[in-house]
Amino acid sequence: MADPRTEILGRIRRALADRPAAKEIPRDYDLSRPIDDLPGLFAARVADYRAGVRRVATPDLPATITEVLRLRGASPMVVPPDVPASWCVPGIDWHVDDEDTPLPVATLDEAAGVLTGCALAIAETGTIVLDAGPEQGRRALTLIPDYHLCVVRTEQIVGTVPEALATLDPLRPLTFISGPSATSDIELNRVEGVHGPRTLEVLLTG
Repeated sequence: MADPRTEILGRIRRALADRPAAKEIPRDYDLSRPIDDLPGLFAARVADYRAGVRRVATPDLPATITEVLRLRGASPMVVPPDVPASWCVPGIDWHVDDEDTPLPVATLDEAAGVLTGCALAIAETGTIVLDAGPEQGRRALTLIPDYHLCVVRTEQIVGTVPEALATLDPLRPLTFISGPSATSDIELNRVEGVHGPRTLEVLLTG
């Protein structure tokens, strides 16, 4: 006698046996569209999500990081091990999350925030994408601290979601961030910080 799993799968196969073969789904829709100012649109969309965004000249990035973190009183901060040394500005207590010696959850929870780069950004939706690649660290690094300061380079911005998906590796751990973490109940009461940082700030540079 067949086990229950085999029996159920057999019934499903028999029920589907006389169904016509699935039709090929056309993929001729637009994957991109002309956008005159990718950084400008991205910055506007990020602001729509109640996230902070600043346009920063590349040479001014360390000074801006210093200003942002000191105004917020954000120390200690956690960072992936491969962020540029110039980002880890003096006057802030930096905790490095090394792959060989990852920071414990308690340290991430007690940190004032996290500073990372990103894999790419999507102008049309104001979305930042992380894939645990360079300057990003593991997923826990950007989910546990209550504040996320993210550096986005203008050359990392694409126009649309299809453009982003065509660029990203689907086998990597992808995290799509559109503003601070937020949810709402059945009465539409917004609650922030449930599934990730309550505050997101973006430094748009390049």
